[in-house]
Amino acid sequence: MAMNARLRRLYADYQSVRDEFSGHPYITVTPVQGDPPELYVVEYRVRGLELDPVSNRPKPRDYHKAQIYLSRDYPREKPKCVLETPIFHPNFGSYICIGDFWAAGETLVDIIIKIGQMIMYQDYNPKSPLNAVAARWAAENERFLPVDNKDLYQPEVDLDIELEPAADTAADDDMDIELL
Repeated sequence: MAMNARLRRLYADYQSVRDEFSGHPYITVTPVQGDPPELYVVEYRVRGLELDPVSNRPKPRDYHKAQIYLSRDYPREKPKCVLETPIFHPNFGSYICIGDFWAAGETLVDIIIKIGQMIMYQDYNPKSPLNAVAARWAAENERFLPVDNKDLYQPEVDLDIELEPAADTAADDDMDIELL
């Protein structure tokens, strides 16, 4: 029986996520529902900001936990992303605004990396805020941003391949070809 396009995409995303984030130093991705998974919990160990209720000022936070749900309309519709830990950021509210426009070609790996970059303020949009106070703060404090400079993309494996000459090249050297 042929698998429908959504299931193929979910399996492909799952495989890509496993490949990209296995042993990742800053991101842990756990599939929690579905086969193939439709719900993931993503833990980020990067610097972000949260609002300190006492001083009413942003303070650093180094652990963040998100849920990413791939609805039955995925990939036509973007994933539903929610941060479960406190954050002070223009594009985080009751959900995470991963962008004003969605293209079905964006992968789940892209989304997970993007959320991490957003947490660190490497990526933010104060002109389309879910948190107006954080947007105003970010616009006034650009000199302090980003709050973390970690590169979330795994380095490509660098392979040096040396080709050994064939063991018996001497016999080839003895062959002289004469053209008549």
